[in-house]
Amino acid sequence: MMIVLRVRGNTGINKDIKDTLDMLRLTRINHAVLVPDDPSYNGMLRKAKDYITWGGIDQETLTQLIEKRGRLPGRERITPEALAELGDYQSAEELSEALITGKTTLKESGLKPVFRLHPPRKGYSHIRKSFKEGGTLGYRGEEIITLIKKMI
Repeated sequence: MMIVLRVRGNTGINKDIKDTLDMLRLTRINHAVLVPDDPSYNGMLRKAKDYITWGGIDQETLTQLIEKRGRLPGRERITPEALAELGDYQSAEELSEALITGKTTLKESGLKPVFRLHPPRKGYSHIRKSFKEGGTLGYRGEEIITLIKKMI
């Protein structure tokens, strides 16, 4: 399971890249989505690499993300009672484990598929450079976890 985060806006963007970002449900800055690690999504991520950053997510960070930033339809917060009503999950930890193993998706579990995050504390570093060059964009691997924790 990978998490994808939009870093840059729509100004001056190519139509093909805008369509790709719309298919990923990344319509605004600081929105994040979970995607499976398969070739079709990897191609989409490489196409939009100048506007997003992505990497693998662990269960602990996903649990925090669901508890603090996950929303039900109607912008309601997630509670243990709401999770019990939606499915067989008693806590956010059980849901995050099911998401990482691929047993379910956010949409199937009744949650909104997009996480709306705060801007990172201390800001982004160079939003026009790739991560390998000391910037923010592109593939980060496990380093995405530190960025997501700054944004929760």
